[in-house]
Amino acid sequence: MKKVELLAPAGDLEKLKIALDYGADGVYCGGQCFGLRAGARNFSIDQLAEGVEYAHSRGKKVYLTLNVFAHNKDINQLNTYLKEMAKIPLDAFIVSDPGFLTEIREHFPKAEIHLSTQANTTNYKSAIFWHKQGVKRIVLARELSLNEIKELREKTPSTLELEVFIHGSMCISYSGRCLISNFMAERDANRGECAHPCRWKYNLVEEKRPGEYYPVIQEETGSYILNSKDLCMIEHLPELINAGLNSLKIEGRTKSIFYVATVVGAYRKAIDSYFSDPEAYQFSGSLFNELEKASHRLFTTGFYFEKPDKKGQNYETSQYVRNWTFLGLVKEYDPKTGFAWIEQRNKIQKGDLVEVFGPGMDYFAQKIDILLNEQGQPIESAPHAQQMVQIKMAEPVLKNYMVRKPK
Repeated sequence: MKKVELLAPAGDLEKLKIALDYGADGVYCGGQCFGLRAGARNFSIDQLAEGVEYAHSRGKKVYLTLNVFAHNKDINQLNTYLKEMAKIPLDAFIVSDPGFLTEIREHFPKAEIHLSTQANTTNYKSAIFWHKQGVKRIVLARELSLNEIKELREKTPSTLELEVFIHGSMCISYSGRCLISNFMAERDANRGECAHPCRWKYNLVEEKRPGEYYPVIQEETGSYILNSKDLCMIEHLPELINAGLNSLKIEGRTKSIFYVATVVGAYRKAIDSYFSDPEAYQFSGSLFNELEKASHRLFTTGFYFEKPDKKGQNYETSQYVRNWTFLGLVKEYDPKTGFAWIEQRNKIQKGDLVEVFGPGMDYFAQKIDILLNEQGQPIESAPHAQQMVQIKMAEPVLKNYMVRKPK
């Protein structure tokens, strides 16, 4: 059995490196145009070149998203953009628009093309059609059940790869095709500028009673009628793998490096554990606990086990669950002294009880007994963003390990 790919989001160069360091086999990212995450910092041409070099030196892959719903004016700009990409050995382009597919083919006849979930592939006939157009991989619509995916796999060529989302935010609109943001905030979700009105609080107003708001359901908090829970399939990896999928994808290009490291690390361990002995594999609840330490909404399995019911929505709040705080990132470590240089991301205080974790390892807990500033002087706290401090570590650490604490 060929090992399934774990594909992670990379909203910028730092996140790309963190995702790969923490176990992703590849990353998907956007340039500064034509991607569906305008809110991410994204990549300049030079940054993309550096990211690809970083990935390839580790035997890993980088896929570029060009999956906006294109208009006429986008085509000329795409031509210019693709010419700039000529010297970057990207592993694949992710597209949703047939016009973009055609243009990429003209510039790079041998380029690998992946079809975005935005293209809404929900059946095997559509999958076969796209494969005949030169698409190597299809990111299936999120509205498919596992049984539908199995049938689709059975009825498509083995040369066609299949990819699905397994973790992260869920869009209430079909395959992400949404006009609510455009209507309510004049920000086009299909061009990367979604305002997320599906997360807003809604009440009912009767036409002749302006200003009188009635809850859609009988709750004092109002009603988040479009507010989906987050997708989480870590407990169901065997079913996904045995459905014949080639790649499992994590959502989150606008999420933090702490989110990326935590989620990628948990899924990496689960996948490796399964492939080490599929017959004896048992899911470890500690990995689910890890996922809960990253910022998240309540979890759902989405459409995988038939259509989600009302339990797939959260009618109480659209806020994230944030029970842990990311304190800092290890930049250097001196094994002789046991001190690590930490770049602060949230306030660190002497006496904090923290957990330290890194790629492929279980976390260890310790108390911060010694906290020093850049000059090596004792301090009580580090309140300033990205302040460099030194912490005496209970165990050896490496660059890009992270420090967190419970709230």
